[in-house]
Amino acid sequence: MSHPRALLWKTGRPLLRLYWRLRRPLTAGVRGMVFDGEGRVLLIRHTYIPGWYLPGGGVERGETMLTSLRRELDEEAGVIVTGEARLAGLYANFREFKSDHVALYVVAHGSYEMVPRRSPEIAESGFFSPGSLPEATSASTRARIAEVMEGRVPVELW
Repeated sequence: MSHPRALLWKTGRPLLRLYWRLRRPLTAGVRGMVFDGEGRVLLIRHTYIPGWYLPGGGVERGETMLTSLRRELDEEAGVIVTGEARLAGLYANFREFKSDHVALYVVAHGSYEMVPRRSPEIAESGFFSPGSLPEATSASTRARIAEVMEGRVPVELW
C-alpha cells in the first residue's frame, strides 16, 4: 500500500514540473555519491519512479549547492554530512528540463553519520558494490559511478 504523501507526490509531480518549466527556466540539482567503509556506494529507490539512483534533488531558493546536498542526503537517506563533500562534476540534465544542471558530490566514509529515516518518497536504500549494482540502476547513475571509480573526467551530460 502506498503512503498518502507518496501518492500525492506521484500525482503532483507532473504539475510541479510544468510550474518549474514556466517559472524557473534554469534549474539546479545535486546528487551525492556516498561510500561506506567497504567501498560500496549508497543508492536509493523512489516510490514514484522505477530504478535505483544516487540520492539528491533540487536546489531550493536561497540554498547553496552544499546546503541542498546536506538537506537531500538527510531527508532521503539519513546521511548527516560531518566532513568534506568533494565536488566531482557539473552536468547538464536536459532530459529533465531544457536548462537543468546537476552538481555531483562525493562523500567518503568517515565524513558522515547515518541516522535511520523513513521518507514517503523513498521505497528503499542500500549500499552496493560498484561492480554489483542492482539491475534497475539508471544508466546515468552507472556512468557517474564509473567516472568516479575510474578517475575519469566527467562528461557534460548527465
